[in-house]
Amino acid sequence: MMSSEFFTTWFLPGIWVTVQVTVYAAALGAAISFGIGLARGSRHWIVRFVAGIYFEVFRGMSALVLMFWMFFALPLFGWQLVPMWAGVSALGLTYGAYGSEVVRGSLAAVTPAQKEAGIALNFTRLQRLRLIELPQAWPEMVPPFNNLLIELLKGTALVSVITVADMTFAGNLLRLGTNETTPVYTLLLVLYFVLAFLITRGMRLLERRAKAGIGQRPEKSGGITRKPTARGESPVAGSQSQSAGGTA
Repeated sequence: MMSSEFFTTWFLPGIWVTVQVTVYAAALGAAISFGIGLARGSRHWIVRFVAGIYFEVFRGMSALVLMFWMFFALPLFGWQLVPMWAGVSALGLTYGAYGSEVVRGSLAAVTPAQKEAGIALNFTRLQRLRLIELPQAWPEMVPPFNNLLIELLKGTALVSVITVADMTFAGNLLRLGTNETTPVYTLLLVLYFVLAFLITRGMRLLERRAKAGIGQRPEKSGGITRKPTARGESPVAGSQSQSAGGTA
């Protein structure tokens, strides 16, 4: 049977380890995302070339295989990483490559008129980026970053294979000790869902604040209870037709 002692001894610390790996890997991935994303839009071809190589290489790698390589093969070159940091590095490098495309695409979506206005005001490249482009691109980055962050959370389960005692590792120990497969993995599914739900709520709040910061009205999210509109009919058009019908 699943005892409360085992839960408090293994599962609670495992949840904390999962949160730590997610936060550290997300911080590394965010730094790489903005660094590589900005470099891929550089005016210098050599910078774009190097950033493009990083993007293609790490986007095409398996995070699990990279984790194995950093933990087992890297010591042959004189570098020994503890299991947790091997997992954090592999996840951060991989998801940072994914995030760089989000940054590059969002910055490219800023209208040319906005960029030309910065040039007309004699702003430097850094000033245009900081005052015009990033503030307008940031609200468009948040939703895809939300998806990447949830994928990163689920990807932290991979660190259990290199003996990092996250909640998946604790769940496997509990399954071996009690021979209760269904309750243990059901609990793991619920825990990952709860953590992902908390991330989603936090990112939606961040998105609303980002849109409010540039004067955009945030969309009202009705979630799964939102009433679907007819194909080709926007919510605004639907509300206008309803109001017109009410006044007729």
